[in-house]
Amino acid sequence: MNSPEILKLFLQSFFLVLCFPFQGFSAETDTITSSLSIKDPDSIVSRGQLFKLGFFTPDNTRHRYLGVFYSVSEKTVIWVANRDRPLTDSSGTVTISRDGNLVLINGKNETVWSTNVVTSSPMNAAAQIQDNGNLVLRDVSTGNIIWDCFSHPSNVFLPAMRIIDDTNTGNKVIVSAWKNESDPEVGSFTAGLQALNIPQIFSWHNGSPHWRSGPWNGQILIGVQDMYLPYLDPFSVVNQSGTFYFTAPQGKVLMNIVLNSSGNLQQRLWDNQKKSWDIIWVAPQNECDVYGKCGPFGSCNQQDSPICSCLTGFEPVDKDEWSRGNWTSGCSRRTQTQCDRNDDTGSDGGDRDGFLRLQFMKVPDFPEQFPSSVEDECRIRCLRNCSCIAYAHEPNIGCMFWSERLIDVQKFPGVGVDLHIRLAASELDKHKDKKVIIIIATVVAFVSISICVFIAWCWMAKKRGDRTKDQETSEQRQTFSSDSTAIVLKDESEKVNLEELPLFTFETLSNATNQFDEDNMLGKGGFGPVYKGKLANGKEIAVKRLSAASGQGMEEFMNEVIVISKLQHRNLVRLLGCCVDKEEKMLVYEYMPNKSLDVCLFDPSHPSQKILDWKKRFSIMGGIGRGLLYLHRDSRLRIIHRDLKPSNVLLDGDWNPKISDFGMARIFGGNQDQANTARVVGTYGYMAPEYAMEGRFSEKSDVYSFGVLMLEIISGKKNTHYYNQEWSLSLLGCAWKLWNEDNGMTFVDQMIASSNFQREIVRCIHIALLCVQEFPENRPAIQTVLSMLSREIMDLPLPEQPVFAEKWNRFHVGSTQPTSGIRYSINELTVTVLDGR
Repeated sequence: MNSPEILKLFLQSFFLVLCFPFQGFSAETDTITSSLSIKDPDSIVSRGQLFKLGFFTPDNTRHRYLGVFYSVSEKTVIWVANRDRPLTDSSGTVTISRDGNLVLINGKNETVWSTNVVTSSPMNAAAQIQDNGNLVLRDVSTGNIIWDCFSHPSNVFLPAMRIIDDTNTGNKVIVSAWKNESDPEVGSFTAGLQALNIPQIFSWHNGSPHWRSGPWNGQILIGVQDMYLPYLDPFSVVNQSGTFYFTAPQGKVLMNIVLNSSGNLQQRLWDNQKKSWDIIWVAPQNECDVYGKCGPFGSCNQQDSPICSCLTGFEPVDKDEWSRGNWTSGCSRRTQTQCDRNDDTGSDGGDRDGFLRLQFMKVPDFPEQFPSSVEDECRIRCLRNCSCIAYAHEPNIGCMFWSERLIDVQKFPGVGVDLHIRLAASELDKHKDKKVIIIIATVVAFVSISICVFIAWCWMAKKRGDRTKDQETSEQRQTFSSDSTAIVLKDESEKVNLEELPLFTFETLSNATNQFDEDNMLGKGGFGPVYKGKLANGKEIAVKRLSAASGQGMEEFMNEVIVISKLQHRNLVRLLGCCVDKEEKMLVYEYMPNKSLDVCLFDPSHPSQKILDWKKRFSIMGGIGRGLLYLHRDSRLRIIHRDLKPSNVLLDGDWNPKISDFGMARIFGGNQDQANTARVVGTYGYMAPEYAMEGRFSEKSDVYSFGVLMLEIISGKKNTHYYNQEWSLSLLGCAWKLWNEDNGMTFVDQMIASSNFQREIVRCIHIALLCVQEFPENRPAIQTVLSMLSREIMDLPLPEQPVFAEKWNRFHVGSTQPTSGIRYSINELTVTVLDGR
């Protein structure tokens, strides 16, 4: 290196030391230019403070690497530059070279790593770390991106990243695992998109398939069991003129999928409270998920022992190996089909063959697609083609056909696709004979057992007599009188199938809550009391316990377990587990130190009265709206909450709102946009008119409840306990009257009334009134409401007068008690009305 270059490097280093002696550039810039470089251990940070570009050292080594990592978790590296060429000391420098490339040089001024692209304007190149984690090299003069790290990923997939398979050029973008946890060098596992025939996600071990997601049907990957339930992220596979890519839109919650050195794909969410990553999905999850575990024509079922079996009509190729648990050689056909015997590809040859249906299957690899909405067309086409050995029909894909062999077949518990395999007529007859024998044996056994049980029951009932019945009645009375939270539905615990949800014992929760001490009671709602608890490891929890007086039971309990256990969003409360122990039914949630919105808004003694300024209240409204948006639109199946109210909105330590209590929630599937019920559930004052009167509910029912919530947050008054005696109006009526008279600030809680925020507050009243209009079609969808709140939509339509503007108050006649004041309650009881009109 000549003298001018040495002098230039010295001056740059001297300038850096003077200006950034301790923090480097991490707090100042997100960009590296030809005149601004960084030296180990400095870093640059993205504009939103989400990601950093800097140097790191993996555990159990002294090597230094340049990488991109999270600001909240600097040990979580998402991209590595010099994977195969580590630095041996801390002399690394990152700069823009003379040819416009981003380069990493060591202390000897040797280039260790480079973007290695040809730039048209070398002196105008700049590297920037973005808030989605992408490191881009840009031509400043044109704004064009020359190179980006998302096109050269390491072992982590991020939202907004594209995993590409270009069927035109053969170009693929894949992730590759580290060699081990201490060495970022490319390991033996890779993962990416395989767009051949029907797109699938694969992971490979040294180039051979290791795991397969099953085909993409336009909504889900049909070989991933968890995707059949409401799923965390709206992943998608997109086809742009033969270029297929797998991606996920960036959300508010930090999420990534990492391919670890053992070949496992792990989807992770950042828990800001624990400051750690929660693993919410893994693939492969079990032995059956490993590609081709049972060989050709073998089927894997994790619930069987052994897990591998031959498909019906097939037998092991090597019975000795099979008996020893080595299933890789697979199975072969036991009886040739008519096609095989005649070697005929015409329709006559295939007419005597048939198909056996296998339910709930992960379909084999190498499917060939034919678009058809009619399943019978799949059967006819396959039957007429002797090379077709199996078919399946999936509504969003159409027909799938297989020839030659069936590999990587798996039996799922209750989800999946029906697979139809071609068999000779004799094999189908054997199957029918076996089926008849099994049915007859089952019916005979059932009848015999039923007769025996009936005789035994009659004998026991006669012996027990009325005296025993009276004794049981007395015992029940004693139980219910001694414990107001006694549990009903005694035998229903046997119906629960909780599978993956963590189960807590009654003893654990009893000890955590000090035997459900009243001093630990946080509140009491329609489900029952809620207690604060602390587990043995110090983790604080909230325990919701079903009470005998509750109008809810096993149906609502299981509904909440099923719905919320599959949902993950920062504005939805997190279900940690449950307890079903004989009569006891409890749900265990993360503890919310700031309790419910009900308490914070309406309890005059609560310290939040001075803390909840307008900015916090506006943030709370936005958070509740984003939670509803996830329920309505961003989860695969739309979910209607049906009981949105202040007591069902909890606040964490940072005043972030979290929607809770999904016992009344309903799941919508497909194109369904509304439903009717004869069992109207919810809380009066928050129910939409069409729901309270006619039992009709939809997304717009939740929008109505959200509008009521907004007005309560703005006014600091509770809708169900508010009555204006002068005007004979409800809270909604007062909001409408004052807003319509251009006097909206009179409606606002004096704690937050400020001329600085007047326009924003009045605008929010306007938006809330749009949400509580009488007819659902007039109310905006929740995504529109959020756009209005964020001012993406500036012009607002005029609202119509709410249908519940006037209110008959129970104190209206014959009472001197003031009615305009606020009545505070820990929780509003849920009202259940049978036979809604």
